[in-house]
Amino acid sequence: MESLWEADIKIPEFPPLPGDVSTDVLIIGGGMTGILCALELDRRGISYILLEARRIGSGTTRGTTAVLTAQHSALYSDMAQKFGMQKAGQYLEANLCAVQRFRELSEKYPCDFEEKPSYMYANAGVHRLEREVKTLAKLGFSAEFVTNTPLPFYVDGAVRYPGMAQFHPLKFIAGAAKRLKIYENTFVRRIDGDTAWTDHGKVRAKAVIMATRYPFLNRYGLYFMKLYQIRSFVTALEGGPDVMGTYVDASERGAYFRNYKNYLVAGGGDHRTGTKAGGFPAVFGYVKRNFPGCKISYSWAAQDSISLDGIPYIGRYSPKTPDLYVATGFNEWGMTSAMAASAILADMITGVQNSHAPVFSPNRSMWQKQLFMNLGETFINFILPTAPRCTHLGCSMRWNKEDRTWDCPCHGSRFDEHGKLIDNPAMRDLKPR
Repeated sequence: MESLWEADIKIPEFPPLPGDVSTDVLIIGGGMTGILCALELDRRGISYILLEARRIGSGTTRGTTAVLTAQHSALYSDMAQKFGMQKAGQYLEANLCAVQRFRELSEKYPCDFEEKPSYMYANAGVHRLEREVKTLAKLGFSAEFVTNTPLPFYVDGAVRYPGMAQFHPLKFIAGAAKRLKIYENTFVRRIDGDTAWTDHGKVRAKAVIMATRYPFLNRYGLYFMKLYQIRSFVTALEGGPDVMGTYVDASERGAYFRNYKNYLVAGGGDHRTGTKAGGFPAVFGYVKRNFPGCKISYSWAAQDSISLDGIPYIGRYSPKTPDLYVATGFNEWGMTSAMAASAILADMITGVQNSHAPVFSPNRSMWQKQLFMNLGETFINFILPTAPRCTHLGCSMRWNKEDRTWDCPCHGSRFDEHGKLIDNPAMRDLKPR
């Protein structure tokens, strides 16, 4: 399925790794996170190499709705209650800085950057939104609770963030990547100490950044317990209204939408990879109810990694791997999280203290309700006596007849009908039968 972003852009191509090389920093993964990390290291004059298993921008980045906002659902009031106002403030400031950095870079790399307010709306339970506005006021940010929005349908209320934005993610990558040191079609098979092994040669590096959406190194960090993956479904519609902002429904797994040129980009139907719920029928139903008469021009799916507590893991991969870094668990807010990660990781690698880093530490407490849900899902699918088994940790696979893929409900690996690997953390192809 071709996304809207792929329809009108040509991404620069790069050769595979030419053989054994050495560098200061190795970046694994050529999505938005990897590209931004490379861009930041390049700006600081630090030697780096970026390796991408396929083509840059071909993973989660091609599926994003490309909203640039610090409004990540009703997160701040929950964060303040769980972790304190200081951590909530660190998260807010990191994402506001990320929006501003995109604003600055868009002048250098044209990407259809547009200033747009962001809204989170609800048709019930607006007290949660009102609580969020009060928390944000204490943090010094001027969000407001509104009952009137530009939407063509009624809502009980919404939280409005001024000064947010949207852009074209692949246009940005196409411009930013031209001068970066990138090798494509170079799959990293394993990491052993300071060396990464590929089919084209090995890379020795003083530091390694894992920017692969889902980390594939299981020996450290317990990411197979701290993360799960979800599928989300997006459509681009012709004939939709100008909603004059970016929107997300505050309800569990609610819809989200925004305009791009003459299209209305709407998404939703989210569900855990390997399960059956929502999907395109949920998105099409939502669109039909709220934006009748629109014509569907593009439809595509994306996959995101979800953390235990709604906050990304950005920092050292584990206490036992001081020169290995990670950026993952972006919880469907990948664009600003990627930008925040580029600054945090570049600072950590160069020994600079970053004031935003503590809230994103991958080594924070795992004792969250979602941990036990993840463990339960893994246990159930591990003991099921069915084939095929995932090449990651051996869970029972699920056949996805809509996409004609084999999906793992434990950790989200996906394979095509012939067993070829599509999405990690698996590192090897599958034998379907």
